[in-house]
Amino acid sequence: MAQSSFDVVSEIDAQEVRNALDQARREISTRFDFKNTGTEIHHDDASIEIRSSSEGRVQAAGEVLKDKMVRRNVSLKALQEGRIEPGAGGSYKQKITLVQGIVDEKARALNKFIKSLDVKVQSQVQGDRLRVTGKAKDDLQAVIKALKDEDFGIPLQFTNYR
Repeated sequence: MAQSSFDVVSEIDAQEVRNALDQARREISTRFDFKNTGTEIHHDDASIEIRSSSEGRVQAAGEVLKDKMVRRNVSLKALQEGRIEPGAGGSYKQKITLVQGIVDEKARALNKFIKSLDVKVQSQVQGDRLRVTGKAKDDLQAVIKALKDEDFGIPLQFTNYR
């Protein structure tokens, strides 16, 4: 019987993140409670930075951003929020890191969890992903279901199922 396998990955759709950022910026630019607060959202590939004139406006902008992310099906587990800190010229800022890939520590926790299940599968870390192989497709599906039911603090997707 042939081996079947799938990969456990943690990825975010960059286009959906951009769409959510655009929608959040648009809402912030039109809302009365953000008028004259200098609230801005900047973004590069790995992080998002929110700047505003007060801590409260940074928090409110963060809530708008999270709302847009959820609507675009971007898991909030992929956002690692930093503290709100004073910035230049009496402003405040918050850095939000976009979490992608499965770091070694999480990969080990996933591996240990899979081994604790009573199914005949093997799992191994391959870079920033985890490959799970087994003879029975039912065993692989049981592993996927168990991983979905457990919270590892990062968004998980299952790819290359064959």
